[in-house]
Formats: sequence, C-alpha cells, structure tokens
Amino acid sequence: MKSSSTCNSPYLAANKVALAIVLFVLGIALTKETNAQERIIFESEYLKCNDTVLVFTPDHVSKETPLLFLLHGWSGAYHNWSAKTDIQEFSNKYGFIIVTPDGFYNSWYLNNIDTAKMQWRTFFDKELYPTIVSKYKSAPERTFITGLSMGGHGAINIFLDDTTRFKAAGSMSGVLNLQDTRLKSNQINEVLGEYSPENRLFDQNSAIYRLENFKGSKKMMLITCGAQDNLVKSSVDFTKRCSDLDIANTLILSPGVHSWDYWIYALDVHLFFFDKYLKD
Repeated sequence: MKSSSTCNSPYLAANKVALAIVLFVLGIALTKETNAQERIIFESEYLKCNDTVLVFTPDHVSKETPLLFLLHGWSGAYHNWSAKTDIQEFSNKYGFIIVTPDGFYNSWYLNNIDTAKMQWRTFFDKELYPTIVSKYKSAPERTFITGLSMGGHGAINIFLDDTTRFKAAGSMSGVLNLQDTRLKSNQINEVLGEYSPENRLFDQNSAIYRLENFKGSKKMMLITCGAQDNLVKSSVDFTKRCSDLDIANTLILSPGVHSWDYWIYALDVHLFFFDKYLKD
C-alpha cells in the first residue's frame, strides 16, 4: 500500500499542465425518497492530479439548506464515509448537503513543503471551496466543516485559516497537535519534512498552536473524541487552550476508541450540534 501525499492517477501527466478545473457531474439516483448523489471530479493544478468528491443532497432543498464539508482520515479516500455508513440517510435526517472530498492517503490537508507535490490547502482555498459553495448556493452562515482523525486536523486548520467562511467547525478524534501522533516521523514527514524537535513546521501546522490569534473568538468549534482513544489528549489539550483564550468551544468525550463505530456515532452528534447551532 502506497503512503504518499501525492495521488496515483492515469491523468497525472496531463494534470501537470492543467490550468482549469474540469468538473464531471454524474447524478446517481439512490431511492425514490432521495434526490441524488453527485460525483464531481476536479482536475487540479494544485494537486497535480484529480480529486473526486461525493456530494449528498437531502430530500428537501431550499435556499437555506446548510452545507457540510466532511473530511476522512489518514490512509483513507473520498468514499470512506459513504462506504462505512449511509451518508444519504444523514443528509436527509438533518437536511444538510454533505460534501466528502478526497484528502488522499497522507496529505494531512496541508501544502507539501515541496511545491512540485500536492498543495491540498491551496486546492481547497482556490478550487474546492469556491466551486462547491457556488454550485450549491451556500453561504458562510450555513457552511460547516468537520472530519475524523487526520480529517479533524484538516477541518480545524482550514477553519482557522479563515473563520469567515464557516458558521462552525468540528473535529472527531482529531490530531490537533501533530506531536501527539506516531505518524509524525513515518508519514507526516513526507509532507512537512523529517521530524525533529527543531522542525518548527510540526508546531506551526498544529491547530493547538494556532489559537493565540483567535483569542475571544465566538465562532464555535465542536471537539469530540472517544474517551479510550489514544488521541484523547489532543482533544482535551486543545479545548483547554481554547478555554484559556476565551475561544468558543464544546468538548464531548464519549465511550469509544479510534474506530468507525465511534466516528459514525460522532457524525450524528456533529450534525445534531450543527443543526441546533444553525437554528439558535
């Protein structure tokens, strides 16, 4: 199994010279009760390859329908969430458009320090976010982002990049401090360079060390983790730092480990919370 922040694609060579986003939208009917699942393929100059995105639209759509970017974890792909649970059912239950992009096996939703390699964050900023928000007619006050593990790291960091783009953000079992994961020296090093205490990029790209600039922020972050998860320290430390800085946050610890059983439960919690927060 390849562990890399770049993707394998038959279109790789062509994509190196691609200057525009090419969207292929295939509507896939699910049931009589649902609208459609869409598959969107971005041909990205920033990724150096294609990014496949699944979009799940609820039964009833209006100009007020909220939108959620839902990120997968390390070693995953865009179809992880829909393979593990019924995302269409979640979409219908809470009335959210749910967008699951490909963060690839090991991108960490970051820009690789080698500019010839994947620049995922720039892809989100310049291609994915503006295209999706425009296509589905969303707005910042109805737009949310969350994810699991590597995706929790990505969701909170993307939120902190520009909080004006979102109503709120979340993390499920997130790696909110890159120092807390064993992957720092054998996976994240492929993105940020060899791990060492002197390599400040690991702290600079950890959400917990970015909070100083958000002191007093009232934009809510929902942090959830299984109480028996090895990464629970990351969530607890992050929310404590938020509280120290008077940053709006909610921490929910529930029985669970780093597993899909927990993340499927957590997704329901996040959508319930976001739906309530939207209506308050």
